Amino acid sequence: MGGLSATIIASSPLRALAQTGAHSIAHDFPPLRTRALPWHQLLEPERVEILFGEETEFAGSSPLNEESRLGTYICAACFLPLFRSQHKYNSGTGWPSFTQPIETHIVTRQDFRRVEYHCARCLGHQGHVFDDGPPPRGERWCNNGLALLFIPATEPLPRLRP
Repeated sequence: MGGLSATIIASSPLRALAQTGAHSIAHDFPPLRTRALPWHQLLEPERVEILFGEETEFAGSSPLNEESRLGTYICAACFLPLFRSQHKYNSGTGWPSFTQPIETHIVTRQDFRRVEYHCARCLGHQGHVFDDGPPPRGERWCNNGLALLFIPATEPLPRLRP
């Protein structure tokens, strides 16, 4: 992916564990063994189109819009945790929206007129970030629901895909 920023959002020098309710999430994570995984064999076609074809799902189509339980939103491809539920809010846009990602787990790049963001591990396309979110950060991380899986705090996070 040309132009993908090597800068990882809010890099943590201590690489400490961050508490997220019942889920502890390491800021450091192992790289994929290969970025050329057979995603079409591992994921539904719609997820592959969004994550690796950079498509966008229809507004209002994701059941994650209504999800309000405590937990973690992970990349649907490699299972890297991307967002904490306490940072989710209803933006009124029709897509799951968050005020901030998990530190070091997102990379960004400029596309046409917006900033798009990707999973830092598999580079799966997640969505776009806008500057019209609520205080204090003023950010709206607008995500494709099919690019995410929700893991309730009462369940363990899945192991990262190799």
